[in-house]
Amino acid sequence: MVRIRPGHHAAVVDVSNHGVLIETPHRLLPGAAVELMMETSTNKAAVRGRVLRSTVSCVRASSVSYRGAIGFDRPLSWYGDDRVGGERTTGVEQRAGTGFRADATPQVV
Repeated sequence: MVRIRPGHHAAVVDVSNHGVLIETPHRLLPGAAVELMMETSTNKAAVRGRVLRSTVSCVRASSVSYRGAIGFDRPLSWYGDDRVGGERTTGVEQRAGTGFRADATPQVV
């Protein structure tokens, strides 16, 4: 479960120890600082981060939903470590100077 402070509910689409993709009926402004209240069956945490990107994900007659990516200021210590398949990985901000290049976002027509 995730709530955006001051208590707006959000649905988790995807999560890692470096960030989360959420869907919420509340507008998310790219660049805005946010505090998330995250809870699992065994842990609770208040996590600070920044909205990296946001888009309208659904428009209905009575509501609008937003999908936003939030990068955490610090990695989640309880989510898991940075190991994928037994190999250590690093966050994007640490890879920037190593020649790492992410795949381009696919174009949707």
